[in-house]
Parts: sequence; C-alpha cells; structure tokens
Amino acid sequence: MSAEIDVVLVRPKEDGNVGAVARVARNFGARHLVLVAPRAPLGPEARRRSMGGLALLKDARTYSTLDRAIVDADLVVGTTDMSTGRSNAYLRRSVSPERLGEMLAPVHGRAAIVFGPEDNGLSRTELNRCDLLVHIPARREFPTLNLSHAAAVVLYAVHRAPKGMSDLSTPAPEIVELNGREKELFLARAEGILSRTRYPAHKRRGLILLFRRVLGRASPTEAEYRMMLGFLKGIDRSLAGKRRK
Repeated sequence: MSAEIDVVLVRPKEDGNVGAVARVARNFGARHLVLVAPRAPLGPEARRRSMGGLALLKDARTYSTLDRAIVDADLVVGTTDMSTGRSNAYLRRSVSPERLGEMLAPVHGRAAIVFGPEDNGLSRTELNRCDLLVHIPARREFPTLNLSHAAAVVLYAVHRAPKGMSDLSTPAPEIVELNGREKELFLARAEGILSRTRYPAHKRRGLILLFRRVLGRASPTEAEYRMMLGFLKGIDRSLAGKRRK
C-alpha cells in the first residue's frame, strides 16, 4: 500500500464497533482513525475490542462534520452497501475492494476511506462529497455488513493489492502523486464555467459530481491536472473576451 490511509467513521453508533475498527485499521496499516460526530463516548468496550489498535483509538481525531474530517485528504473514498452497474447512475457507481486496492497501489498521497453509521450508512450529501465509491458484493437479500467487518474487507483488499512489477518486466509507470488541491481547483473552475455559460442550474450539480467520480477513478497526475486547468483557463479567457465585445 503506497497511499497513506485514514479510516473515517461517520456518526458511529456503538463504541465497541469503533474499537473493533481501530484493531483492523492497525492490522492493515492505516495512518489515522477519524471520527465524525460519534453518537457514543469511547468507553471500556471500545478499548477492550481495539486490542493492538488501542494506540489508534487513543489518538483518534474527532470532528463535527465530514468536510472538516477530510479537508487534508487528496482522495475521498466512500463505502456503500448499495451499488449499480449502470454507467449513468454515478451517485452509486462503485468499484470493488480489489479494484480500489489496485488503484491505490501505485499512488502516493492521503486517501480517506469513509464508512457510514451502522444503522443507515452514508447520506446522499456525504456520498456526493466522495471522489470514489467502493462496494462489497454480498447477497442481494442482505447486503449490509457489520461496520468492523466492512472495514476489515476493504482494508485487507487494499493491503493485499499487488505492489509492483517483477524484476523480469519492463519498468513500471511513474508513481502518481494524489493531489486533492488541483482536483478541487479543477471542479471549482469547471463549475464557474458552467455558471457563466448558463448551463442549466438543475443539471450543474450532477455534472460536477460526474467529474468528481471520473477524476476519482482516473487519479490524474499533476501534469495532467495542469493541462486540464490550462484548458479551462483558455475557455475562461475566451468567455471574458466575448463579454468585452
């Protein structure tokens, strides 16, 4: 695993589950455990179930909102128990844990893997804030996993992803540095252009979400972001010139 992983638990309901997640986060090398508006204090049950992950549990960071919790993340990965294979359903368009591992293996940067509360998962607004979604395939009649079990499956897949090429192969592609700042700048500039070109307001949010999902899956390099930002800047200049005429 090349990317640094933060495990983010949104509104966890049971402190025992938080402790169990701390344990598996330690098993698979997560950097931090982050809590968003937890609904139960961390008590003896959390400490008992954390075992070797007690240090992560003690150092857990707590925030009031998801936006504050992920402000330093370059890539935000949301987990969902609902998924669709339809390419136009980008709110629920997801990858498997194995595919997530493959995507994170060659990149450097900070990735936040976000898990929703035990009772109803991440909200629509929270899913919209994620760059990428991951779904654990399960039986259709009962697809929801226990919080700590879901964390274990996803983190194991990321940990076990192939890390490189053999000595007999040609050189691997360059390491991709995740860059959340350029991603957010691109999305903000794209949204500004949509506004200035009077793109229908009711479609604007969906298109920006589509861009976020595509960028999340593609993990563009810094040079690629620069080229795309230059393209948007050129469109901005052209629009400004037309307004002056």
